[in-house]
Amino acid sequence: MNGRKKVAFYTLGCKLNFSETSTIARSFEHEEFDRVDFSQPADVYVINTCSVTENADKRFKTIVKQAQKSNSEAFIIAIGCYAQLQPNALAAIDGVDLVLGATEKFKITDYLNDLTKKQLGAVHSCAIEDADFYVGSYSFGDRTRAFLKVQDGCDYKCTYCTIPLARGISRSDTLQNVLNNAREITQKGIKEIVLTGVNIGDYGKGEFGNKKHEHTFFELVQALSKVEGLQRVRISSIEPNLLKNETIDFVAQSDNFVPHFHIPLQSGSNQLLKFMRRRYMKELYVDRVEHIKSKMPNACIGVDVIVGFPGETDDLFLETYEFLNALDISYLHVFSYSERPNTVAAQMDHKVPKEVRTKRSKMLRGLSSKKRRAFYESQLGSVQTVLFEGENKEGYIHGFTPNYVKVKTPWNPNLVNTTREVSLKQIDEDGLVRFEFISKEVTL
Repeated sequence: MNGRKKVAFYTLGCKLNFSETSTIARSFEHEEFDRVDFSQPADVYVINTCSVTENADKRFKTIVKQAQKSNSEAFIIAIGCYAQLQPNALAAIDGVDLVLGATEKFKITDYLNDLTKKQLGAVHSCAIEDADFYVGSYSFGDRTRAFLKVQDGCDYKCTYCTIPLARGISRSDTLQNVLNNAREITQKGIKEIVLTGVNIGDYGKGEFGNKKHEHTFFELVQALSKVEGLQRVRISSIEPNLLKNETIDFVAQSDNFVPHFHIPLQSGSNQLLKFMRRRYMKELYVDRVEHIKSKMPNACIGVDVIVGFPGETDDLFLETYEFLNALDISYLHVFSYSERPNTVAAQMDHKVPKEVRTKRSKMLRGLSSKKRRAFYESQLGSVQTVLFEGENKEGYIHGFTPNYVKVKTPWNPNLVNTTREVSLKQIDEDGLVRFEFISKEVTL
């Protein structure tokens, strides 16, 4: 009989959280645990939390109940950003047994000696000032792409953001460690790596957050391009002021860095950007987009934007809308502003009513759909290399081109984690692109 215990994981939030969950999950293997799906009965459930939006806070309780439904006696552990910021609030939720903060989450297996249910969850959390060391992470086995963490924390002081409070100062992995992890991932048959972090353009600040940059983000990009067998590297979200021309120019001629950039904007109003304490004005953002498009006309550009920030009048919102409408971008990630405790913005006057935030969010999501459609239409007729994902979704397999066009074709397990040359043909009713194979061979 198998005496091994079972553990299940649920991840809220960003790609960085996914990379850390995967690394933490691998540490359980050494403790005689088998990983199972979160919907299945397990002895231990680990929930990696997010604090960026109010919605992520609320979802936590629902996920705890889901775990309890699968096994009422299970030991439930909360980790992640919300666990660092509000540990006592999480510990008080019925069913939660253990809450681990920013540094303790990587030592999670040290707490597995006693899995008895508690009346009140135990909290092990440090002051965020003590989160000054770096733990490398990458995701593997969760999806076709691997998320490789290269940086953690942030030294920026954006008025709406809790991340510096939850993750501490900006610090980076050593260049050698990143390269070793990239090689390890590639040797496991993963064809695409997504570089992730809190503020990856700030890469290079030492392991303990010392201010001197050991390396630059550009040097990291150059080094990764030489990793043997690495077919695709995708840069996740990068601040416009840290996305330099040299990086854009390098990606434009690279064999493995793909033409896809996700660049947070947050507002198309310089007045609001100042209130947010962002480190650029909208003119710089225009310059970044124009430079990318001049070098890579088919590049995909994604944008983060916040609606309903304090002081956002109808006129200022329309300024953002018109700014985005005129930009040559491919899609938007829209966030309705939510007040986060202990941030400057939460104390600001001229709050925008929630119903107005919802209405503006809907308008920008509509604009995003229009932008994505136009971008996909511009790619029809082109020949692209698609990397296929591993999931059967309602009888279809999906994949992505280098410039992030999402395609679909009837399910074929032989396509999973293969790259194929295709010709993009038409946009389906669900907004995804249908295609024809250029060659019949499937690379297994």
